[in-house]
Amino acid sequence: MRDTGANESHQSDGSDRVVSLGDIPLHSTNLLSLLDEDGVIRYQSPSIARLCGFEQEDLVDVPCTECFHPDDRDAVFSAFENVVSSDEFVVEAVEYRHLKADGTYLWVESVASSNPTSNGYYVINTRDISERKHHQKELERANERLQEFASIVSHDLRNPLAVAQGYLELAEGDAPTEHHTKISNALDRMATLIDSLLMNARGETRGVEIEPVDVSRLAETCWQNVVSKDATLHTDFDRPLHADPLHLTQLLENLFRNAIEHGCDDVAIALGALDDGFYVEDDGSGIPKAERDRIFEPGYTSSVSGTGLGLSIVQQVVDSHQWNIRITESSSGGARFEITDAEFAQ
Repeated sequence: MRDTGANESHQSDGSDRVVSLGDIPLHSTNLLSLLDEDGVIRYQSPSIARLCGFEQEDLVDVPCTECFHPDDRDAVFSAFENVVSSDEFVVEAVEYRHLKADGTYLWVESVASSNPTSNGYYVINTRDISERKHHQKELERANERLQEFASIVSHDLRNPLAVAQGYLELAEGDAPTEHHTKISNALDRMATLIDSLLMNARGETRGVEIEPVDVSRLAETCWQNVVSKDATLHTDFDRPLHADPLHLTQLLENLFRNAIEHGCDDVAIALGALDDGFYVEDDGSGIPKAERDRIFEPGYTSSVSGTGLGLSIVQQVVDSHQWNIRITESSSGGARFEITDAEFAQ
């Protein structure tokens, strides 16, 4: 339920607050009801049959509270009383379960204003929101499954990760090599990703910790974590960027992987600075204009082996920094991602 509050331009002594019955679209696809000041139904439009299975006259002269689910009655009637008793123009909207002719209930949203008709009745506009409620419930269930999955995955990954780190320490001995260092960095990165996975699944946020970042150096580290085959990376970035290094790592790695997964084996990737941000582009096949509005959606992918999560993570990082991102075409016809509204360190 939400109260839009008083609108001073609509305040009056009541003489300009009435509306004519002829102004009410009684044949709307929504259910339109007229209630007196006591909440008794005085009229319902034919849509009551489609929405709830009642004949048009079945609920006339019935207190509206008898049509509400018992758990919703207090909240709904309180909203109606606010409309009736207000000396100012208000609009109330409330979601609740409405009785159906078969004894079940339908999720609806009703909207009413403090403008009565010339007969002193209040117009209630009711629409079916059951599909939205169903999707909301499915989303809640999916989030619960995601949290459970993430907990299991993080637990099952930590054990072999700890074993690998233990064997690495034994293998290093007193003379660690460059290969040992790369393995250690990769294991540390895995541990960080596991923590991030669990936090995201639980709806927790680590927060953005901004600091000057050497983007070229960070990009080199990211490139080592990407299976690049014959792909190449060219970096032209000589200014430190204000960013969260962990989040920026996720952004760059996912953009690099996206270019490799959707390009040829020897795809060439370039990272460079813009006046107010940076870009990542490649010489692959590009992204069709029709797909550009959807590719940041979680689960959307044009690759058989893709998960559809990489670019959604990119969007999350962009949003967390209050940057903007747009997709265009590189000079060679490939994909070009431009991240703007970023700030450079002095």
